[in-house]
Amino acid sequence: MFDLGHLDLIALLWFSAAWLGFGWLTDSSPYGRSSLTRAMEEHRRAWMREMLKREVRIIDTQIMGSLQNGTAFFASTSLIAIGAAFTLLSQADRLVEVFRDLPIHVGPRREEIELKVLILAAIYGYAFFKFGWAYRLFNYSAILIGAVPLPPFADQAAAEKAAARAADMQIIAARHFNWGLRAFFFSIAFLGWFVNAWVLIGTTTFILLVLLRRQYLSRAKAAAEG
Repeated sequence: MFDLGHLDLIALLWFSAAWLGFGWLTDSSPYGRSSLTRAMEEHRRAWMREMLKREVRIIDTQIMGSLQNGTAFFASTSLIAIGAAFTLLSQADRLVEVFRDLPIHVGPRREEIELKVLILAAIYGYAFFKFGWAYRLFNYSAILIGAVPLPPFADQAAAEKAAARAADMQIIAARHFNWGLRAFFFSIAFLGWFVNAWVLIGTTTFILLVLLRRQYLSRAKAAAEG
């Protein structure tokens, strides 16, 4: 049985704190109000308000199709990643030899490699469930968009309420999609643990800084707010 050392535990705690903390920061904290994610949520609401003015909503259905296809792609990719991770389990001995031959003199044991691969597979499994649920919610959102009455045939207040309902479903779906995407990003950081705990700490910090920059200091955020 492989026992984690103190440094490995610290690295895993930092990895978990960075992942969960970033999600809380952008989704739930007061600082999230100035993030790219929140800016796009407001644009989703604006999209639904504009849709109310259109009698022909072909463009809206096309946008929904694009969102669903993108989510389905990532869900399929997650399944491929899970399969690849379990394939690595059968190659644990080979991986030990590969790491021992590296110039940085990494010498992990078989049990250590297997544990890390299983955690990596769990991360991809989590991503699959998030993408799968986001895909389902985008389907629900499409139904709610279809249920928004056309301007000439509905009370204005009822139509606005229906559009707000569709926007809320869109936002919930997007949040689940974002959590799946973050799992992909942090899985890249997790690969650092295959080298050692110090590398995991470094890769986690790097990924966290990249994501923070994209949410708060990127050109995308400036464009969304401009």
